[in-house]
Amino acid sequence: MSRPLLVLRAEPGASRTAARARALGLRPIVLSLFEALPVPWDAPDPAAVAAVAFTSAQAPRLAGPRLARFAGLPAYAVGPGTAVAARAAGFARVVEGSRDAAALGALLAEREVGPVLHLCGADHIPLLPLHRAVYEMRSRDVSPPAEAARAVALLHSAAGGRAFAALADRAGLDRAGIALAAISRRAADAACGGWEAVAVTPEPRDPALLAMAVPLCNNPARR
Repeated sequence: MSRPLLVLRAEPGASRTAARARALGLRPIVLSLFEALPVPWDAPDPAAVAAVAFTSAQAPRLAGPRLARFAGLPAYAVGPGTAVAARAAGFARVVEGSRDAAALGALLAEREVGPVLHLCGADHIPLLPLHRAVYEMRSRDVSPPAEAARAVALLHSAAGGRAFAALADRAGLDRAGIALAAISRRAADAACGGWEAVAVTPEPRDPALLAMAVPLCNNPARR
């Protein structure tokens, strides 16, 4: 039997990841370490904005009624999931980025789009001068199941890496029995060391991350 796969990201992404994992024959366990919550934000004058940038699907999902003021503008989304969320929020013109937030910033610079309003989370990597935090990730009080001691954990962010490392240590889990599959080197480094194995996907997309997790789940734990 394959090792369980811990899905640590917040909902609704966690359920989507779990569904993809089951389709690959894996055994996902959703253990969301955070929940995304909206925060009040001061919307700038839409007339002074040329486009909107989203680096997370949580931003268009949680930005609230003020977002409608910008729906007539082009939206730049970091990836396919974020693009779907932007369209669901009312944006008809959505440009999908090819990789990550840095690549999206490079695309905006190449096209000389500006000024661009970056709607993001409270804990974010600065991308553009004009930005507003529209949501925050709040820690959830969770306990790992017994199967976590020999699991493969998916890290979708640096915050997730830090939080999972703290949870594992707090619960007395042996890091040497747990493998990590990380969506970026930053996410992997945030979890520090001592794990059985750490794999970083070259493509920061959920399907690529899961594909990389398959051999980790199919290999027996070393301890």
